[in-house]
Amino acid sequence: MTVRRALLGALALVMAGCGAALPPADEGSAVPVLRPQVVAEQPHDPTAFTQGLELAGGVLYEGTGLEGRSQLRELDPVTGGLRRAAPLPGVLFGEGITVVGDRIWQLTWRDGVALEWDRPALRLLRQVPLQGEGWGLCHDAAAGRLVRSDGTDRLRFHDPSTFAETGSVRVTLDGRPVPELNELECVDGQVWANLWRTERLVRIDPGSGRVTAVVDATGLLDARRRAGTDVLNGIAAVGDGEFLLTGKLWPAMFRVRFVP
Repeated sequence: MTVRRALLGALALVMAGCGAALPPADEGSAVPVLRPQVVAEQPHDPTAFTQGLELAGGVLYEGTGLEGRSQLRELDPVTGGLRRAAPLPGVLFGEGITVVGDRIWQLTWRDGVALEWDRPALRLLRQVPLQGEGWGLCHDAAAGRLVRSDGTDRLRFHDPSTFAETGSVRVTLDGRPVPELNELECVDGQVWANLWRTERLVRIDPGSGRVTAVVDATGLLDARRRAGTDVLNGIAAVGDGEFLLTGKLWPAMFRVRFVP
């Protein structure tokens, strides 16, 4: 059995344990399996229940979750230090975020609304209706749309001004559905997605919905520091093929490259 087939088979087993199944790759599968090569480690607030992460204009933005504790945060991208934070209204459960010009969109999980923030002031402008759950969000600037995950095997597209839903695509790996897509990052016309309850990410062609790469990030945060943390969740492109990865309640962020 090749390493590629073994890793993709392990991904299938993990997802099968979540009530859904991914297919193991055939020997002839063209889907590459990548690993994160750590370039640097940076601090991350271990109290942050990370739901969204995005770097824009030299500022790292983070959306956090949990009822009564959800925030939109502005961080120093090098030290991870908190510069500003704005709480979500009431007990809204925050989810993914993305920057669109001088605005930031933030999802809520099951509250039925998306939030639009003024980016310079970090001030809430409005709430708009949202059908279904909100998990991950990113801005596909080239296509002029937002991309949302909702915990299913679909990516949903939204207008970046009104947040109206404009379409969707089913995500598949070797022809089989890939469920529980979580935090998203749009990069160069592709969508990277965390897979909930796993240490893996996938790269998706949003035109066809096909998975074009799998990232096995097992052991990124060592076992000693995993106690009391939650899942890998948080991916931000930093340029030159590098990304920041972190997780819910993780004490560190990792600057990485994805390599075979």
